[in-house]
Amino acid sequence: MRNNNQSPSDHLKQDIVMDDRQQILRIEALCKELYESTDSTQRSQAEEALVAIANSDDCLTKCQYLLENSTSPYAQMFASQSLIKLVSRTTSSLPMDHRLEMRNYLLNYLATRLKLSNFVVQALMKLLARITKYSWFEMQKEQYIFQTIVNDVMNKFLQGNSIDTCVIGIQILTNLTIEMNQVSDPSRSFAKQRKVAASFRDSVLLDMFNIACSYLKQLTKKSIDQNNQPQITLISSLLQLTVQVLSFDFIGSCVDEVFDDVSTVQIPTSWRQAFLDGSLLDLFFNLYGVFTSSETALALSCLVHLASVRRSLFTNNERPIYLNALIQGIKSVLEKPQYLSDPNCYHEFCRLLARLKSNYQLGELVKADNYSLVIDLIAKFTTTSLQEVWQCAPNSVHYLLGLWQRLVASLPYVKSSSPHHLNDYCPQVTKAYITSRLESVQLVIRDGLEDPMEDYHVLEQQLEQLSTIARCDYEQTCSLVMSLFDQAASSYQECLQQQSQRGDANFLAYEGQLAWLVYIIGSVVAGRTLFYIAEESDVLDGELICRVLQLMKLLEERNPQALSEKLDLALLSFFEQFRKIYIGDQMQKTAKVYSCIGERLGLNDESMVLSIFINKILSNLKYKSENELIMLHTSVRKIVKLESIQFVLKNHTEQHFPFLGIQPNITFKAMRHRTLFYTAIGRFLMVDLGEDSESFIQFLLPLTLKFEQFKNQIASASVNEEQVKRTIIGLCRDLRGLAAAFVNRSIYMMLFDWLYPSYMPALIRAIELWYHDPNLTTPVLKLMTEIVQNRSQRLQFEISSPNGVLLFREVSKMICTYGSRILLLNDIPDRQIYAMKYPFNLIKYTPCLYYCTVY
Repeated sequence: MRNNNQSPSDHLKQDIVMDDRQQILRIEALCKELYESTDSTQRSQAEEALVAIANSDDCLTKCQYLLENSTSPYAQMFASQSLIKLVSRTTSSLPMDHRLEMRNYLLNYLATRLKLSNFVVQALMKLLARITKYSWFEMQKEQYIFQTIVNDVMNKFLQGNSIDTCVIGIQILTNLTIEMNQVSDPSRSFAKQRKVAASFRDSVLLDMFNIACSYLKQLTKKSIDQNNQPQITLISSLLQLTVQVLSFDFIGSCVDEVFDDVSTVQIPTSWRQAFLDGSLLDLFFNLYGVFTSSETALALSCLVHLASVRRSLFTNNERPIYLNALIQGIKSVLEKPQYLSDPNCYHEFCRLLARLKSNYQLGELVKADNYSLVIDLIAKFTTTSLQEVWQCAPNSVHYLLGLWQRLVASLPYVKSSSPHHLNDYCPQVTKAYITSRLESVQLVIRDGLEDPMEDYHVLEQQLEQLSTIARCDYEQTCSLVMSLFDQAASSYQECLQQQSQRGDANFLAYEGQLAWLVYIIGSVVAGRTLFYIAEESDVLDGELICRVLQLMKLLEERNPQALSEKLDLALLSFFEQFRKIYIGDQMQKTAKVYSCIGERLGLNDESMVLSIFINKILSNLKYKSENELIMLHTSVRKIVKLESIQFVLKNHTEQHFPFLGIQPNITFKAMRHRTLFYTAIGRFLMVDLGEDSESFIQFLLPLTLKFEQFKNQIASASVNEEQVKRTIIGLCRDLRGLAAAFVNRSIYMMLFDWLYPSYMPALIRAIELWYHDPNLTTPVLKLMTEIVQNRSQRLQFEISSPNGVLLFREVSKMICTYGSRILLLNDIPDRQIYAMKYPFNLIKYTPCLYYCTVY
């Protein structure tokens, strides 16, 4: 109740305060509804109201009042996020004085309110970092007032304050480093963002690195209480700051985060003094195993970056000292591997080992102190990892195999007389990998674990690494593989003879083991490089190749439809590796390999071997069209002369290749394979076709019959609509494959003359009838997009030719026909919006047609 003795101005102030309190309560209620309500309607209404507040003219005043007076973490979060958006929108909307005042307010706010929710603290730190970054070059009284941020944090948070306050200060510096390292803001000039980042690097980044290291040194000198959570949190924050500083993009390379981390840290020359002795490495190695797994992983992550410091930072005399300290630290970790049981620690240590060869030459490593002992420990660690840890850390194993791959690959360049011991340890690593993969088959069948063979990208990467490692003492590797292959093949043959059921565990196990061994044989054969060419190796390759070809012959004698997908893909992978090494127009004939194959199997030259490969691929096309097709794209001149390829060129019909049919059991997704199929045979056709239009028309006869059938069907009143649609979908998939293959201008013109004017109107008619069905419009529009692409300048028609104008006109009709009808559709489902985008691709290429004609 109001006091009647108050003045009118006092009454007005009281009303304003009450209005502000009501506003706070309203915003808090909206935030609670947004983050906690299970009613989607309420959440949507709350979000709309909050967006209106965030976009209002007095957003800054409201948010500051919220931060000052609200106790709701949701409301504080809303205020922080709204201010971040306001600051990010444009700096010109906020005067420099307001930004400076906000920065100082945030520093005081974070220093005095230590009980805020963590997500609110992180949002406020991001806001502080964003203001600092966007105002970095602002001046007041000829001083860069925002560049004093590190000193301000030191004075307010780090000097003589509690541990909780120190943690906040270190986290502010960490968030600031992260923010400065991001230069991908599209609303601001890239050059200006890089200029800010470079200035930040040169002026304060070294100070932040020294702060982190000095605090870590002080804390590690004392006895650390594992139960002292604030102290552990401080150490964790210091390690996170160190990681971010060392991860900074020092030279503006702007590495994409989706790629593997950068192998070299470009430390500025001005930082040399901090890296000259081994004390910096000792600091982080001493943290290993002292704390919990999360802090240990962070310490190892710091070491990964320290091991990646650019070579040119050191002189030739300084580099061995640094390397010795690094190897000594790795030795201490390997002698206490129990702390690596945590997946994060294990992964970071594998990265650390990989950096050894990334930044140092093998000749330098073998001269290092304790090299012999350390390489022995690394070999034992690798074999143990391959045998025991593969199922839980496949991404970490990549780094271990990468280390051994680089070591072996550098052997031809080693000039040091010191022993490298790789001939002793690489066969152990190879054996551990092979045996562990064979053992994994039983575990996958019995325990239902994820099959590493099904992750094809990881498998391909590991096999590429193995191909180099296995070539070190190749005779021992081949002896192991042949022995294991013979055992598995013999057991598998017994199962086939006994007509074991495919679901039988033993049958599946032998089949899986053979698939692994076929992959591995393809890999080791692919390891034949200029450095490892020797007649003895070629003979061993021949022995391995013979075993795979014999296995394939055994399988083809049985029902080819019953062959497992894994073994099938393994055989195709082997074919590809064999082709790269032993087949090619420029490849010298290796008599030892083919003499071995000829003696054992009667295949005396590469054409006979190629024929087996092609027959296998054609068998896949006939019986397994639901799988991805893998075709051989090189050595075309050799392949096209084979009888099987000539058969395909003359019989590409559904009678011989069922996946070219239009039956309902063939999904629209499976019909995409037709494009790849016709791209392959289109390339075969181009080899000897020249300008033989009669042979071209004869080749297109199956497609001509289908097009004529389609034209008759759409003119008829009573037709099976689904069948008609499938016919045109299949035709467009086929023609798109041919158009992609015909980069030769004369052959492309033969395709165009066949298509226009006979069948282009039929495509437009299909769009008129079924414009609402993406399953049909997508292949039609993709076909037109392919036709108008100027591959190898094939669209540069003669100046007297009207074809450019004609093609431009037909494509314009297609766009207008589709566009005018698609606008009539309302409420397009979200899942179809992506499919409707293809006309824009077509429009992108259309203007070049008239240009090609006129100019």
